[in-house]
Amino acid sequence: MVLQNNVILQNGIPTRLHFTDHRIEKRTITEPATGRQVLRSVLALDVDQLDGRPVVAILSTMAEKLAGQFAPYLTDKSYVNFNFTITQLGDGFTRTWSVKVTPR
Repeated sequence: MVLQNNVILQNGIPTRLHFTDHRIEKRTITEPATGRQVLRSVLALDVDQLDGRPVVAILSTMAEKLAGQFAPYLTDKSYVNFNFTITQLGDGFTRTWSVKVTPR
């Protein structure tokens, strides 16, 4: 990846991230099944470290399963005190994520 603006998780490869901020954004996407444009909510997390390297990037997800794993850290932004190692498994609607949280 040349610019590394967006974090793209790879199946089966653990990715260690540190977040500095977050927001819920509304984005217009094209529905894969219908081809129609629809408005969706997205959790966008600002990333300043990716696998121990400094970056300026965003991890974004529309997946409720993944966003739910960050929920305990969002209200008080306590995610700044932790590193998150995310391993993505599967494709499409069967995709799952393993999230390991470690103190900084």
